[in-house]
Amino acid sequence: MLSELNGDLNARVMFIGEAPGRKGADRTRMPFSGDQSGQNFDRFLAAAGLNRSQIFITSAALCNPRSESGANRRPTARELRNCSDFLQRTIELIDPRVIVTLGGVALEALRLIEDHEFTLRDDAAKLRVWKGRTLIPLYHPSPQVLITSRNERAQLKDYLVVARACQNPQIAMGS
Repeated sequence: MLSELNGDLNARVMFIGEAPGRKGADRTRMPFSGDQSGQNFDRFLAAAGLNRSQIFITSAALCNPRSESGANRRPTARELRNCSDFLQRTIELIDPRVIVTLGGVALEALRLIEDHEFTLRDDAAKLRVWKGRTLIPLYHPSPQVLITSRNERAQLKDYLVVARACQNPQIAMGS
């Protein structure tokens, strides 16, 4: 179900995360809130001059997938498929000009809606065209990713790409 906790229903930009985290969105019901990933996300948004009132946020998987120990785990391909119709309808309803995927899982989830060849490794922070929209794959703002894959300085620069695309979403379309 879509709610004001997800953001502006008329947003020009939509962020798609992996799944609600057990310490964050699964508990607060607000995407990217209540945990360190949410704090990083808010900091990156602010650095780019964006705020939650201007965007819409959803997830590739709508439930919090957990391991047997109770820790967050990556959604399975089946879980992503089960949620892909809802994700597609959400994109159609919000009708954003810019879609930002946060992590490889979210980018993979878009492939279930319409095939693409984008990878996080090759396409991070690059403007791409997907289904007539500007797509910007970004790394997830989790503390682990900041340590192992894409440091904070690089991610802050990535969010500036998002800010520029929000100001002029036609730049990825070649206009």
